[in-house]
Amino acid sequence: MTHFTSILRNASIYSFSDKTGRIENTTTSIGTMKGKIHTIGVSPAATADSVIDVSGLTVLPGIIDSQVHFREPGMTHKEDLESGTRAAILGGITSIFEMPNTIPSTTTSQLFQQKLDLAANRAHCHYGFFIGGASDNFQNLAELERHPNCAGVKVFLGSSFGNLLVDDDTIFESILKSGKRRVILHSEDEKRLKERKSIAVEAAHPRAHHIWRDEESAMISTKKSIALARKHQRPVHVLHISSSEEMAFLAQSKDIATVEILPQFLLLSAPECYERLGTLAQQNPPIRDKRHLEFLWKAVNDGTVDVMGSDHAPHTLEEKQKPYPQSHSGMPGVQTMLPLMLNQVHQRKISIEKLLMLLTENPRRTFGVQNKGRIEVGYDADFTVVDLKRTETIAKKWLASKVGWSPFEGEKVTGWPVMSILAGEVVMQDAEIIRPSVGKPVRFV
Repeated sequence: MTHFTSILRNASIYSFSDKTGRIENTTTSIGTMKGKIHTIGVSPAATADSVIDVSGLTVLPGIIDSQVHFREPGMTHKEDLESGTRAAILGGITSIFEMPNTIPSTTTSQLFQQKLDLAANRAHCHYGFFIGGASDNFQNLAELERHPNCAGVKVFLGSSFGNLLVDDDTIFESILKSGKRRVILHSEDEKRLKERKSIAVEAAHPRAHHIWRDEESAMISTKKSIALARKHQRPVHVLHISSSEEMAFLAQSKDIATVEILPQFLLLSAPECYERLGTLAQQNPPIRDKRHLEFLWKAVNDGTVDVMGSDHAPHTLEEKQKPYPQSHSGMPGVQTMLPLMLNQVHQRKISIEKLLMLLTENPRRTFGVQNKGRIEVGYDADFTVVDLKRTETIAKKWLASKVGWSPFEGEKVTGWPVMSILAGEVVMQDAEIIRPSVGKPVRFV
């Protein structure tokens, strides 16, 4: 009889089934060997080095957060790859894909390798990195994107720094011509943002943030992007959609575009969030009013939205408390994404099956992830174990990000990550990391 590395006994699992084309729930036992799922439906008599009893809990494929900013190198006063992945694994995230807007920007093979070296033996969860598309590297992107640990090419059409802003249509079109992998877009029109900045300056309060960065700023950029993507038959992934107009347009663009949503766009709305949280609610693109929030929920549940990411973008309180609009845009979120959304499952705003499509199966497909995102024989033995009935409060002492704050601090949620398992071994249990720094690079097709 097979002797396993580990066995998860009495596992109520949710995972995508090719047979039915849906997320299915079954109760079984899972045997792992050499970091892989070896057997589903293990004999009661089977033995293992480690037996993990998950009775009463729910076992999910390892959750993927496909949009985080961990600030290393160059801005490690507010986050680094150790602290960011610590927050991730405590929040039940087993793999993260990190963005290129560090200092320097991740735009060359040498700088990409530097990030891999910085993460090695420090990351608490698995990790992949995006390469940045820029005016000085677009000729090399077809080669750069082929790195086995590259999640794709990220392009900032508005609101970035260093060499990553691509506000020249000729350069953007050249990027779309250069390669085959999906291009990931921050879609706001830089020209319109500059023209309208006086709105923010004169208001001197973040309640003007969604007025300055209006729906049209997003629509101009996204319409142009979709037209060029279709022209060159280059798939794109449009990040953090916060407006109903843009979401309705993207619903008609599924032939070429996948769509991302953030938890905060489903949970916060203007003007209330700006009056209550001030600049802590400030991010790009902005949180908008309830008309948009309601439409975004509809788009999540009707399948327009493909992927959910946290857009974990930490800034220190000092940076956030600068006078608006000099205050920094962005908020932490990698640790709170899963608890917040499990609470929405509890409140029946979204099904567990729909949520898992957004956080496992669809990221797997969208980014070409190898061997992750499913509970299936041959896949990596990464699991997120949750207690769907457990009620907790998001508390400051639990938060691991260097910045030490969350706009959701004090929020009571039902549904909580109690265990993170990497390669068949428990690395986080009951808010403690018990096997640190064992994350490995994610591989992509």
